[in-house]
Amino acid sequence: MRYYFIAGEASGDLHAGNLIGELAKLDPEAVFQGFGGERMEKAGLQLIKHYRDMAFMGFIPVLMNLRTIKKNFRICEQDLLAFKPDVLILVDYPGFNLRMAKFAKANGIKVYYYISPKIWAWKKGRVHKIKALVDEMFTILPFETEFYRKYNYEVNYVGNPILDAVLERKIEADLPKFAKENSLSKKEIIALLPGSRKTEISYLLPVMLEASEAFPQYQFVVAGAPNMDASFYETFTKNYPVKVLWGKTYEIVQNSRAAMVASGTATLEVAILNTPQVVCYKMAGGAFFHLLGLIFITLKWVSLVNIILDREAVKELLQVNFKKKKLVAEMNCILNDAAYNQRILDDYSDLMQKLGSPGASRHAAEKIWVKLAGR
Repeated sequence: MRYYFIAGEASGDLHAGNLIGELAKLDPEAVFQGFGGERMEKAGLQLIKHYRDMAFMGFIPVLMNLRTIKKNFRICEQDLLAFKPDVLILVDYPGFNLRMAKFAKANGIKVYYYISPKIWAWKKGRVHKIKALVDEMFTILPFETEFYRKYNYEVNYVGNPILDAVLERKIEADLPKFAKENSLSKKEIIALLPGSRKTEISYLLPVMLEASEAFPQYQFVVAGAPNMDASFYETFTKNYPVKVLWGKTYEIVQNSRAAMVASGTATLEVAILNTPQVVCYKMAGGAFFHLLGLIFITLKWVSLVNIILDREAVKELLQVNFKKKKLVAEMNCILNDAAYNQRILDDYSDLMQKLGSPGASRHAAEKIWVKLAGR
């Protein structure tokens, strides 16, 4: 079979790379080509365009790079037709991928989608476009099955690849060993995960650090983003007794008593690692964007933990509610109320049940192979 992949960001590159690896095991004659990154290339993809040349997010960056974006579309369309794939496999990244789905459909190319765009959070109207253009959808969140079913569109739930990624690297917590290896004190750790982008770190980390002063009996360790250097963090941490570690996020979380976490994929990772957390987020124009969220986003919660469980398993402090006082209060509940702490852990157990068994990439590959081979 000939497979054409399009992934437009780092997470898509990771998950698509794993999927390519599993497809190659099932289909020895498989040929892979497309847009993505080094993980996909390492798995066997003939890389035509790297996702770093496609990563334009937000109205202004998109407007400033319209010529490049249009050029990327033309390159992808021409290469797709020249390659003549048996299937086009799209990975999240809806702005680019839904346009390519339309082009592929118009040219008689079968379209599969791995990792649904988050249309259940906003832009629900896209569901009609997906129904018209996508032959098979392979989802990674359990509630997406019922969401799409409301629109008479059956999807294939394959499990969550984040579960696989975390469990593959999960170790037994050993605080004395971890502390010694990283020149930490003997105090219990509270993990700070303020995100991976400069803007979110700039808004979240200062408040997290202010809250840390209320807990002198603990030591605070920041999970450094791989694309940020020490000097960037130093501007925030210079007056606080905290340590920044890179490439050890899972180890930090597993050896921590609790965590303050930026809203995003990390909230699910922390839950899988079974560490109690408070979810944080803030961006410029806090009150304004909080109001916009109330108007346009129909979800009750923003963290994947709460969305999947359909209840407040972990506290969310967002926008105007992300304040030192509220952060300290929530951390006090986690650290000093045994029943409250246990309730979070019990909810995590329910979450694991809903996520299902590991092996999302393998499950997706098997379903794709069966559908394509007509078996």
